[in-house]
This record gives sequence, structure tokens and C-alpha cells, in this order.
Amino acid sequence: MGRLLGQNLKIYVFLRTGRSEKEKSMYLVVGLGNPGDKYLKTLHNLGFMAVELLAEKNGVNFDKKGFNGLYGVKNISGEKVIFLKPQTFMNLSGESVEPIAAYFKIPTENILVIYDDIDIPIGSLRIRKSGSSGTHNGMRNVTKMLGTENFPRVRIGTKPEGDYEILSYVLSDVKKADEPKFKFSVNEAVSAADEFIRGKKIDDVMCKFNGRSYTE
Repeated sequence: MGRLLGQNLKIYVFLRTGRSEKEKSMYLVVGLGNPGDKYLKTLHNLGFMAVELLAEKNGVNFDKKGFNGLYGVKNISGEKVIFLKPQTFMNLSGESVEPIAAYFKIPTENILVIYDDIDIPIGSLRIRKSGSSGTHNGMRNVTKMLGTENFPRVRIGTKPEGDYEILSYVLSDVKKADEPKFKFSVNEAVSAADEFIRGKKIDDVMCKFNGRSYTE
């Protein structure tokens, strides 16, 4: 009797949503950045760095091409997780995020975007369940293409001291003196994202990781 009820519930979920229970809870983790060796170590590629480390931690390779990006897929804690690096260049990142999310029918609350943020101090990060894109053009395009700002994000701080020209700064390499701070914040971003894809609620992830910062 119990088995029959379980089967009927699965059919009911599928008829209502067009997805199985497993498909309904799929996750998409996106790291924003620019493709190409010249951008490999730049501040604007911190999102790429984080999602690559997260994928490595979970034994995932970016061995698939499609949806204007490179991606890998793995079942983690019983759920399918997609790791994505858009190859559109930063300002058109949404042209990779939206089609892959639409194809796999991933709900926006399960899309986690990791990126650099010039409004947050170096050595820290901020996690939010929704919100504006601020000054980040890549995120602006993601929100535009998805048609909503209601998806979680991990923002890795890059705010410098003193005056700067924003474009040249974000496309500059990480300074040697700042490497320990960025190593800390990127690793924190990876840990936070890993807990999220393993089923931890975004509010709980925020409570755990927001407010942490690098200390010498």
C-alpha cells in the first residue's frame, strides 16, 4: 500500500510540474569569468576559480560543451548538480546560464552564481538569496536573461584601497600580496557552495559564512 502511494505521489508531481522529483531538485552552480589564458588569473575570473575548485572537490570535469559554455554533471547527495563556466565572455554570461537552466528545468532558487564583487572588501564574501546586480555587468546579463533577481549568489570581494579605474582593475591579475586573502575568500565560497548543493538551506549557509573575513 505504501509503495503504491509513493508511486502515485511521483506521478502527481510529474503531472503538475512536468519533472520528476529528482529533476525538480537539480542544482546549477555557475562561476562567472572570461575564457582564455590572458584572463586566467584576473580578479574578474574569481568565479571561474571557485567553480573549478568546487568541481575538483566533487570529482567533476568540465568535459561537456553546450549552451555557450563548458559544464560537468554529477549526482551529489542524491541530486543532479551541473557545474557551469560560460564561454560567452563576462558581459553575456546570461546567454549561457538561461538556456542551460531552461533545458534542464532548474528552478531559479537552485541556481547559485559565484562572482567577483568590487563593492565588497578583499578577503571577504557575501552570500545572498536574491538582490540587485550592482555594478557587475555579468550579473546584470544573467538577471536580464533569467528574467528575475530571485536566485542565490556568492559574491567574492575585490574592493581595492584608493582610486581605481574599474575596467582595468577587474581585468588585472591578483596581486602577490593579496593572494592569501583571495585564497581564503575563494575557499570560503567553495565551502559555502558545497553545503548548498548538498541540501543546506541558503538562509543557513548565509548565517554560517556571512561575516567571515581573512585575518593574518
